[in-house]
Amino acid sequence: MDFETQKVAIIDDEPSTLLILESAVEALAEVVTCSTSGEALSFINQCLPDLIVLDISMPELSGFDVCRQLKASPVTAAIPIIFVTSHSDVENERNALALGAIDFISKPIDIELCRLRVKNHLMLQQQKHLLAHINAQLEAEKKQLSVTLRSIADGVISTDTQGQVTFINPVAQRLTGYPEHEALGKSIDVIMELRDATSNATMVNPAFYALKEKRTAAMAFNTVLVSRENQVFRVEDTASPIIDDQGNLLGAVIVFQDVSEAVEMAVKMTHITNHDQLTGLPNRVLLHDRIVQALSQRISPRSSIALLLIDIDNFKYLNDSLGHRVGDSIIKSIAHRLKAIVGSNATLARVGGDEFACLLTDIGSGFSADSIAMACLQAGREPIVINGKSHQLSLSIGISLYPQDAKNAEEMMRHADTAMYRSKAKGKDAFSFFSTDLQQAMHRRVELEIILRNAIENDTLVIFLQPKFDFASKSMMGAESLVRLYDDEGNIIGPDEFIPLAEETGLIHQLGHQVLRKSCALVAKCNGLGQELKVAVNVAAKQLSNPGFVKEVDQIIRNSGIKASSIELEVTESALMHDFEQTRDMLNALTALGLSIALDDFGTGYSSLAYLRQFPLNVLKIDRSFVIDMDQEQQAFDIVLAIVNLALSLELSIVAEGIENQAQFDALFELGCHAGQGYMLCRPIPEEQFLTDHVLLDNRIHLV
Repeated sequence: MDFETQKVAIIDDEPSTLLILESAVEALAEVVTCSTSGEALSFINQCLPDLIVLDISMPELSGFDVCRQLKASPVTAAIPIIFVTSHSDVENERNALALGAIDFISKPIDIELCRLRVKNHLMLQQQKHLLAHINAQLEAEKKQLSVTLRSIADGVISTDTQGQVTFINPVAQRLTGYPEHEALGKSIDVIMELRDATSNATMVNPAFYALKEKRTAAMAFNTVLVSRENQVFRVEDTASPIIDDQGNLLGAVIVFQDVSEAVEMAVKMTHITNHDQLTGLPNRVLLHDRIVQALSQRISPRSSIALLLIDIDNFKYLNDSLGHRVGDSIIKSIAHRLKAIVGSNATLARVGGDEFACLLTDIGSGFSADSIAMACLQAGREPIVINGKSHQLSLSIGISLYPQDAKNAEEMMRHADTAMYRSKAKGKDAFSFFSTDLQQAMHRRVELEIILRNAIENDTLVIFLQPKFDFASKSMMGAESLVRLYDDEGNIIGPDEFIPLAEETGLIHQLGHQVLRKSCALVAKCNGLGQELKVAVNVAAKQLSNPGFVKEVDQIIRNSGIKASSIELEVTESALMHDFEQTRDMLNALTALGLSIALDDFGTGYSSLAYLRQFPLNVLKIDRSFVIDMDQEQQAFDIVLAIVNLALSLELSIVAEGIENQAQFDALFELGCHAGQGYMLCRPIPEEQFLTDHVLLDNRIHLV
């Protein structure tokens, strides 16, 4: 606080005295004056000076009267007063001091002495204000600290150097059960009863460590606080010594918090992280940990560890067609059955949507896993009744053994998965052990997938064409587009090998797009050579499940500049039955574009007459499995005859596949078949050869 901010009020009825006093004080502070004693009280209330210089002898009111009024008011009572007097008797001084005056200035006025007296009292007043300001700050900080300590969400307890409690905030009072008046002065280990959560052993309070070592100490892991009412709280804390600026130890402070809910939540989260929510079984993460643990703790070199990977056959179809609620019920039912079979000594886990895994430890030989696998298969065959409806299922199981075929947990999982796919390939409802030939097949699969992905990415898939010939004119009426894949050495990889892989990996959409585009481009080339050509392109079931398939086909045809009627899409019976209504709507939309639809492999699937009537089909293709035996077996001949009659009655064009000899050709012709294709007529050939042999030349078949 600066002198310039201070104010001195001078009250005197003599103008000359006012001038002298003002000249003496004006260098020290702001000066305000009043010459009428009757107005002195209101004047002082208005200006509120830091110091008052007051004349005793004034006609209206004496200085003593004015002083009494000022001291009687709470607003002005604290303002120091210096009396100006021409009297020097003791009685006046006694009266002035009794009224609260702090000093005297005698007349005649000595200006220098007056200035010194006023300066000293202004300095005292300044120090008084400064001290009051500091005290106010300290009090505010004290209150703020108290409010903070009492409002903080953590428990706070401070002690002296002997560990006796000197402060305890409300949270600490609640957790310990001790109110402040009972806790103060007691030992910290009495107020905070700490125990080990596992052993229940008493634990030393970390405040004693902080006092002894003069450094921060944390509470031991897994500590609980037992309150006065025997409530148990899981707590975490830190204790620190209280050391002043001179390095003296004054005590300790311990800050702790109730983490019971956090620990409980962590336990729940750990369970959720490691278990499947639907079945409550361990998940893939926990299974992996248990496999690793089992491998490291194998009981004897002669014992084996088995991992069974169990998959529900055709579950995706059931889940999609019946709904996820029914699918979840099936999963829980299978989980319950498997758990009952494997028992408590094995780990049963759910590792995927419809996949389970069973870890068997300390089995005597590889054959002991057989009984578990067979029991699981039998459990899978038992019908599952949901909402009064029975569902028949089956399982496919793959088995990997340690140390026979796997060296670590990752290999066991991978090998069991490979063996499980072998069971699927064998027809499902079976179990298979991993073997070297399976490993080689898996390596081949990986290599093939890389080749396929590269071919799709680099647009290097090629199409071969197999001509279709009209039986009446014995001339080519169109061709079927067949995709081929070349390996790195230029060898052809057959579609039977990579098409199932494309469907499994989801690459079938990109593959189908590329084949259709290349087929349309071929038609455009033929048109440019003056030859009309109709090309049939195979469509996979997964392509029909793509909502954007119709738009994709339309765009490809438009971009190629050909007529939509130049393209025929061949679909299989199984593709039609995947989602009846969706597939029917999609085929109607494709037909609306101008395409024709052929039903391929008729007779090998559902062979339902109902769907033949409801789908917009144009062509019925007789599967080669019937054609190849029709000249040798009467039953095969009768089936072909029935298919031909059915197609004719539905006004469908008939194309026979797999014609390999003259007898088959003649028989099909006599039955009324419209067209055919097969090795006897022409094998699938590369695009360049097709253009040369069947487009540039008027190629015809020469049969008797």
